[in-house]
Amino acid sequence: MTSTILLTGGTGTLGGHVTPLLREACYRIRLLSRSTREAAEGIEYVTGDLLKGEGIDTAVAGVDTIVHLAGGPKGDDIATQNLVNAAAAAGVRHFVHISVIGADTIPLGYFKAKLGAERAIIESGLPYTILRAAQFHDLALKTVQAMAKMPIVPAPSAIRWQPVDSREVAARLVELANGAPAGLVTDLAGPTVYTLPELIRGYLTAVGKRRPFLPIRVPGKAGKAYRAGVNLNLDNARIGKRTWEDFLTEQLG
Repeated sequence: MTSTILLTGGTGTLGGHVTPLLREACYRIRLLSRSTREAAEGIEYVTGDLLKGEGIDTAVAGVDTIVHLAGGPKGDDIATQNLVNAAAAAGVRHFVHISVIGADTIPLGYFKAKLGAERAIIESGLPYTILRAAQFHDLALKTVQAMAKMPIVPAPSAIRWQPVDSREVAARLVELANGAPAGLVTDLAGPTVYTLPELIRGYLTAVGKRRPFLPIRVPGKAGKAYRAGVNLNLDNARIGKRTWEDFLTEQLG
């Protein structure tokens, strides 16, 4: 019998890649969305709001596995706790979650919320799998596009990223969802580490533009953490194949 997977964040960048892969794997998909949507082939939409705790009991009813991709700039810990509570009551057998490398080391609100979400899952008693990934190429592109619009580009060389292709993350998540609960699995990161100025220069070269750069220092605990590279995994991560340059060529020609 085909099992049902509840997918949160299915309309986002990562979800857009995960959804067709789950369909190819012959899962029935129930997609939780804040807005009402018409059913599509192989996809049942349920309206709800994780942060407000609305519609979640209906979403988890009869579900074997949850793939939790939904996230935002804040409140991930609260939203995940609400989902976990409903999942535990419904007897969900596998809770798959995407997190971020540095969740337990970067002293910024976004990362603290991600760590809080992880703890909510771990402490729930649910069988779970958590994958920490590096920043996606898609996020890197949005970031450098915004920064490159400035007449003088701020260049915080202390910030280094190891960007990974979101399609590779999607494939790994579906692989994990197909398997048994595995706890906190090996991180997934991109093949190359770049400073933020290097990412910006790569983008400017790809679009044939030039900008002057202004070196800046990232202050405080966050700056210290980034200078130490605690948001990177250079030792034991699972490494993706697609590079930043590959992604830029594909996106920008």
